[in-house]
Amino acid sequence: MNSSSEVIVLGGGCFWCTEAVYVQVRGVLDVESGYSNGQAERPSYDAVCSGLTGCCEVVRLTYDPAQVSLRQLLEIFFLIHDPTQLNRQGHDVGTQYRSGIYFSTPAQKALADDLIREMSQDKVFGAPIVTEVLALADYWPAEDYHQDFFARNPTQGYCLAVAAPKVSKFRKTFASLVKGADA
Repeated sequence: MNSSSEVIVLGGGCFWCTEAVYVQVRGVLDVESGYSNGQAERPSYDAVCSGLTGCCEVVRLTYDPAQVSLRQLLEIFFLIHDPTQLNRQGHDVGTQYRSGIYFSTPAQKALADDLIREMSQDKVFGAPIVTEVLALADYWPAEDYHQDFFARNPTQGYCLAVAAPKVSKFRKTFASLVKGADA
């Protein structure tokens, strides 16, 4: 990581899907699946899935703002999940699948709030955006078997049915931000 890198944490449903997209984004230096903004210290996947921890499945992005802006990362975020669904994404239901932007600086919060306000005014989604924008709290990395799950299991049913279409949508819509694409 370089000294000018920044970190943002995003909850957009299942972290396998979100991670599968962001590992392909130019300027994203590291993606780690984890849990945040709940009441459990060092939560496990089973505990989070119980719905009793209040934790959200998230990805922790370390990125180089000279290569990709936070706004671009958030535009990708709003493309690859439905920010109008409260405590769910598709068939994944529970508070652990809520839509959230967990910031670590006031500038990140301001940008997230501004983007949500713009999209709401423009009625981009046709329904109210329910994405929470909160200070990052109690982040804990997910178990090793969750890291790089899509890359290690591309033919697994959930990966084929849910993650792969999100990756495809990102690659089509943000082709210039795909790692290896001409800048």
